[in-house]
Amino acid sequence: LRVNQEEVPESGSSIQDEEQNADMSKHRQKIAENKDQMRTNVIQEIMNTERVYIKHLKDICEGYIRQCRKHTGMFTAAQLSTIFGNIEDIYKFQRKFLKDLEKQYNKGEPHLSEIGSCFLQHQEGFAIYSEYCNNHPSACIELSKLMKQGKYRHFFEACRLLQQMIDIAIDGFLLTPVQKICKYPLQLAELLKYTTQEH
Repeated sequence: LRVNQEEVPESGSSIQDEEQNADMSKHRQKIAENKDQMRTNVIQEIMNTERVYIKHLKDICEGYIRQCRKHTGMFTAAQLSTIFGNIEDIYKFQRKFLKDLEKQYNKGEPHLSEIGSCFLQHQEGFAIYSEYCNNHPSACIELSKLMKQGKYRHFFEACRLLQQMIDIAIDGFLLTPVQKICKYPLQLAELLKYTTQEH
């Protein structure tokens, strides 16, 4: 009788262990699924913000710069260089970067996308942002001088409407590359948080 009594808790504890193990594996699976979902969210946010950013750059180059160049009586080449800096180079670079991101993006299973390699591949290309960011304060000064005159305010607003751009003033558009380059480290840190070591 004693032997039987001693065996009962043993068999009981092994059932308990199995249940605990099953619970643990379910828990681990749920964590993995959550991690995959979080990684999917981060990757989709990166992809979506890149596409919107490219649209902004295109609007600046086609909506503002192209129109400004047509109006030689209003702008000197030096003024345009100060206001827009090397944003056309940034636009060219970002188009290539987005093209490579799209190649690495796994539409069916976004969490399996290997987009980190694109950042490594293009890391030297991002250096063009330093020129733009260093020039940005001068761009703001030059722009604010022009904006004191009604004809420039009306001209830039007409450019915006003609290009069907969102309702942001030109200085807001010119700030986007500065904001963008600051956002990349945050997005990559977030991506890393939900990336397994095996990835």
